[in-house]
Amino acid sequence: MLTHEELKKKILSNPEVKAEYDLLEEEFSLFDELLKARMNAGLTQAEVADRMGTKTPAVARLESGGGNKQHSPSISTLQKYAAAVECHVEIRLVHN
Repeated sequence: MLTHEELKKKILSNPEVKAEYDLLEEEFSLFDELLKARMNAGLTQAEVADRMGTKTPAVARLESGGGNKQHSPSISTLQKYAAAVECHVEIRLVHN
C-alpha cells in the first residue's frame, strides 16, 4: 500500500492531473489559512460557529471549501470567521 505522499507523487506525475491540481492551489491555501487561524486560537469549529452566530456544519464547509466551487465565501463571511478567531482579513493582489 502506498503512503499518502507516495500516492500524491504518483498521481501528480500525470501532467494533466498536475495542471488541474496547480489551478486549485490558491483555493486550498485559503482553507489552510482558515484552519491554521482556528487552531492558533485554540478553538473548535463549534466555538467558532457560536461566535459567528451560525452552525458547526457551516464552519466545516467554510474550512473545507464545501465541495461547491461555484459558491465561494463572501468577504463578509470571511470577516466574521476572522473576528471569531481573533484575526482580520487582508486581501492583496500580488504580481506574478
